[in-house]
Amino acid sequence: MSPDATTGPRAAATSGVLLVLAHPALERSRANRALAKAAKGLSGVTFRDLYETYPDFAIDIETEQAALVAHDVIALQFPLYWYSTPALMKEWLDLVWLHGFAYGHDGTALQGKRLFVACTTGASAKAYHAHGYNRFSMDDFLRPLEQTAHLCGMAWETPFVVHGAAVKDDGALKTEAERYKARIASLLPAPAASSKTEV
Repeated sequence: MSPDATTGPRAAATSGVLLVLAHPALERSRANRALAKAAKGLSGVTFRDLYETYPDFAIDIETEQAALVAHDVIALQFPLYWYSTPALMKEWLDLVWLHGFAYGHDGTALQGKRLFVACTTGASAKAYHAHGYNRFSMDDFLRPLEQTAHLCGMAWETPFVVHGAAVKDDGALKTEAERYKARIASLLPAPAASSKTEV
């Protein structure tokens, strides 16, 4: 009998949130460090720091695909760089979310999962609208990721955005971190009331 094509990285999801962080200089980022620290403390969250894991950009595709399959919610956290994700997150998407795995013929590994994006910006919220400095809304800048979710059969969650991250004081960052922690917690599956099976 031929091997089952759905084994390996295509195994059934085991629930929980896979939080994938991409920040090329996390040690200098007060905001992203605060957000990550708050979310990492939650039970049911698996944390992956792409720049720490793959400083040479040599991504382990099989390992990353298995991690995606093993979680119901995929959360991407990053600072907005030139109106997009940092380079390593784009590389991760290019190499891991492959045709035949994430989309296309037989590419059903991510169907039914949820995609959640959390990002920080340098500019204030008023810069992100049609008459603002950046001319477009955050929804516009995140549209490629929203379409990625659609292509892969995933549900798109409302993004979490922290504007003016670099100029927030410690108190404001603590408030944002608590807000982020609550949002991530809301994405976690409710614990099963009972493991008994009625017969």
